[in-house]
Amino acid sequence: MFNFFKTELYNEHTFYPAFLHDLERCRQEVIIESPYITALRMQTFYPIFKTILDRGIKIHIITRDPIEHNEEYRYQATEEILHCAEIGINVVLLTGYHHRKIAIIDRAMLWEGSLNILSQINSLEVMRRINEKGIAREMFNFLKLF
Repeated sequence: MFNFFKTELYNEHTFYPAFLHDLERCRQEVIIESPYITALRMQTFYPIFKTILDRGIKIHIITRDPIEHNEEYRYQATEEILHCAEIGINVVLLTGYHHRKIAIIDRAMLWEGSLNILSQINSLEVMRRINEKGIAREMFNFLKLF
């Protein structure tokens, strides 16, 4: 028997409004896995992250260790990672040229695709939103993050 569930596709223009809306509605935990972090894109997220943290919701950011970036980008990524840690976000650094782009909200909603959530600016991308607890938990368990 097949299990059918609704998914929605988003591009680089439609993703952020939908994702920010999902973040506003989260109740327990946000996990964002994005290999790159830029100061420009993080300005989009800091206001909502502050609101989420003020509500006692945990935020985890999994990203590439800045040592794996070129010198120019390494400094920017390091600054953003330090700022995230200062405001109370749990930051996990991965090595081995991490390249996954995933978000899990309340372990019930999964976003996955090609878009670097914490850095995307000009590229053409696709993200899929899967509002299915079983699929989100499957990804969470597969990643073995916590």
